[in-house]
Amino acid sequence: MKIMLLVSSMNAGGAERVAATLASAWVKQGHQVVLVPCFAKGSGHSFYPLSPEVQVRWLADDLPGQKWLGRVIKPFVLRKRIRAEQPDVIVSFLTNVNVTALMATRGIDIPVIVCERTHPVMSSNIGGFLKVLRNKLYPLADAVMIQTADAAQAFTRVLPGLKHVAVIPNPLPEGIEQLTTCNGLCTVSGRKTLVAMGRFVPAKQFDVLIDVFASVSHDYPDWDLCIWGDGPERATLIDKVKKMGCSQRITLPGKTTEPWEALSHAHAFAMTSRVEGFPNVLLEAMALGLPSISFDCPSGPSELTQQGTAGLLVRLNDRLELEKAIRRFFGDDDFRCALGARGKQAVWSRYRLETVLLQWDELFRQVGVPVSGKME
Repeated sequence: MKIMLLVSSMNAGGAERVAATLASAWVKQGHQVVLVPCFAKGSGHSFYPLSPEVQVRWLADDLPGQKWLGRVIKPFVLRKRIRAEQPDVIVSFLTNVNVTALMATRGIDIPVIVCERTHPVMSSNIGGFLKVLRNKLYPLADAVMIQTADAAQAFTRVLPGLKHVAVIPNPLPEGIEQLTTCNGLCTVSGRKTLVAMGRFVPAKQFDVLIDVFASVSHDYPDWDLCIWGDGPERATLIDKVKKMGCSQRITLPGKTTEPWEALSHAHAFAMTSRVEGFPNVLLEAMALGLPSISFDCPSGPSELTQQGTAGLLVRLNDRLELEKAIRRFFGDDDFRCALGARGKQAVWSRYRLETVLLQWDELFRQVGVPVSGKME
């Protein structure tokens, strides 16, 4: 089977990480995979490890230098690329790419699966015009793949007429199983770290986490907070930490190419997002055995934590409840370690790469693509 996988870029990001994982896994199974970054600013390299057998075709190489003209003709250039490659199925990630893919494939008899990474009601990531195009074009897709049941239900309400809606979660990436023992997770002496990770944008609400940690830090002098990531709010967050006098206890070391390694050295994880598509970092923290706290935001934390039984689920934007959860983590080693073990078991049983690939196989069959060419 030949799969064309369309992405926005191969820079750092959750969608890009999943794309790299799936593409590499599919070629390992014996499929051909053509990966096409459609909105990158030019040819480059994948931020995440990618099998050398994956064929990467940068669409920017075929676009004119004028930015405005490139936007206009991009669907036509993509259509030409699709005709040249003749894939058996097209899988597209992210709304802007999905819309371009559906415009490019009008009249072409190749199944198209568009994958949404956001919650259609809560997310504000897309503008009004793109939303109009999404609502108009998504019914043309052979399938719309959503990451969580909650988001899928919302999509079927706001976009009636979709041919098929499938729920497939993000898989755990290959290699993470080698780091599933967190160093010193259950120690009762020495310094411990509460870790968070993500893009420094308002939706992640790292300012809330900083405020709450600062309010409890004097009662737990052996705990520090480390927030990995980068983005437009970085300077604001650094300034906030300095003004609060917490620079010795709260660190923002920047972006890392080894997120699992960074997570594996922590002792607990917290996520304060007000909205998520599917929180990869929460999934991976739990897979590493990190006891985890998360706001109950749409969508993903409730499903990942099994409604709060495999991780602490805090009412969205309830700072007092978040403070209580952090205090419980900091003050009860036995509870923290037991929750970490329970969360690890819960996500490995449901999100292992092999399990998720079987769900993709079933979706390919449902859109009429024989799953052939797999290596035994």
